[in-house]
Amino acid sequence: MIGTLYFAIPGNLATRSGGYGYDRRMIAELGALGWQVEHLPLPDGFPQPDAAALAETAHLLAGLPDGALVLVDGLAFGAMPEIAAAEAERLRLVALVHHPLALETGLDPATAAWLAASERRALGFARKLVTTSPNTARELVANFAVADDRLAVVVPGTEAAVRAQGSGDVPTILAVGSLIARKDHATLVDALARIRDLFWHCRVIGDETADPATAEALRFRIAELELGDRITLCGASDAIDREYAAADIFALASRYEGYGMVFAEALAHGLPIVGCAGGAVPEVVPETAGMLVPPGDVGGIAEALRLLLSQPERRRAMGDAACAAGRALPSWRQSAGTLSRILTKAMA
Repeated sequence: MIGTLYFAIPGNLATRSGGYGYDRRMIAELGALGWQVEHLPLPDGFPQPDAAALAETAHLLAGLPDGALVLVDGLAFGAMPEIAAAEAERLRLVALVHHPLALETGLDPATAAWLAASERRALGFARKLVTTSPNTARELVANFAVADDRLAVVVPGTEAAVRAQGSGDVPTILAVGSLIARKDHATLVDALARIRDLFWHCRVIGDETADPATAEALRFRIAELELGDRITLCGASDAIDREYAAADIFALASRYEGYGMVFAEALAHGLPIVGCAGGAVPEVVPETAGMLVPPGDVGGIAEALRLLLSQPERRRAMGDAACAAGRALPSWRQSAGTLSRILTKAMA
């Protein structure tokens, strides 16, 4: 056994999102590499916890043995600076930052400023910081007073996948992402309305319960544009590989991604990509494999989709490039190996 790692994660570990998926997979892969990983469930409510959630979190961390190595998911770490300060000398704290909390779409300015200040202070008490993309690492150095020598990047792994075969006569546009403001499915829907003259069908795979108001607004917009027969909101799916396999184009208008695991999955399936250049997406999607436009650019998304739908040869070429890029992505075992080496140093 390499050592014992306590992995502190707020909320429900089974939640379908990129961040929780990363956490689940790292627990499994680190265990396979020889770590004893103890999942430490933290309460709900992060990144805006109430007093009860903070008190419970403080109690849980206080109950760990002196010198314990603790990896804390950034959804909680950035919102618990006082707890981090109290435990920094006793515990070996490592922060896992998927993306800065203040960059979540839809926050009012006061909340965003509070989260930024909280996370900046909390990160100062981490022995090491792990981010999931070079873009996030640069953001932490530039705006969160984090020194380069405290940072390490461990990108998510990607499963090898069989190339998508497409849907047949009517091209399928696939979007994968929870129905929350940051994923900005509304921009995609408005773009699809501009290309209703072409043949296509769009399937949106994603949890509809994380932000019910955003999900309801999206349903209303689809009905308002009379696209209910061409856009299917499928909810979360346990058969996501089948969705990728039956798609012709991957499209997601996220305003910001700390990494963008679904973009990597689309590459692994050889799908040409249409998206927005928010956060780390340009680091994941090469220019040969996709077309990225500024966040919120309805016209740009529409034009990119029109080009791919009307030019099958371009679609195939971008699919070939996506497939090649997907093969070059690290596996989960490789990414976990990188994280294991970082944690071993933090444990010393």
